[in-house]
Amino acid sequence: MRLILVRHGQTSSNVGGLLDTAEPGADLTDLGREQAAALPAALGEEPIDLIVASTLVRTQQTAHPLAAHAGLETLVRRGVREVHAGDLEMRGDMASVRTYLGTIFEWSAGNLDARVPGGESGAEFFARYDEVVAEVAATGAGTAVVVSHGAAIRSWVAARTDNVSIDHAATHPVTNTGAVVLEGSLEDGWTALTWEGHALGGPAVDRPEADGAAAEPVDVQG
Repeated sequence: MRLILVRHGQTSSNVGGLLDTAEPGADLTDLGREQAAALPAALGEEPIDLIVASTLVRTQQTAHPLAAHAGLETLVRRGVREVHAGDLEMRGDMASVRTYLGTIFEWSAGNLDARVPGGESGAEFFARYDEVVAEVAATGAGTAVVVSHGAAIRSWVAARTDNVSIDHAATHPVTNTGAVVLEGSLEDGWTALTWEGHALGGPAVDRPEADGAAAEPVDVQG
């Protein structure tokens, strides 16, 4: 199975550098909508069988042009939403962002009891994300697109693939409408084929300087 994890398009909270993780979350900006509109052409070679988005509106808005192009309904699943920021919600100071990102990479390293202050633990996060991936795999889809979130994708991929290190995931963000393409199965595991560090629509819609807190690189050794 081919699993394409796409981060949503740009939001106003991304531009402000804020940890915006509560439902329903910010809408896409004008640029975010352009990024979403570019996805059908960018993924035109992919034989997409299934599209999933989270319960945060920005992922559904991002998925809409692709789903319309493919003639598919977007399945909305809470399990692939962003990591809950808890007490850090809507904060953008560097200390808060480092605490948030540092915690999600502790999870990838196996410390599943670590908890975002006032938020969720690694065990809770992986349980919900794994459940959706298992549901997708059970459909028999050859290629599925999951429109999700920056921190969630980085932490899950670092923990669940055989070739993406925690250091790579921590220092190589997934930009707005960037993607990680995986191949594999629940039984045999997952291998990352590509880690796209730029918007899939190309330079015209790529604004890495305004990708938000979830796209910050972090030193997991520090």
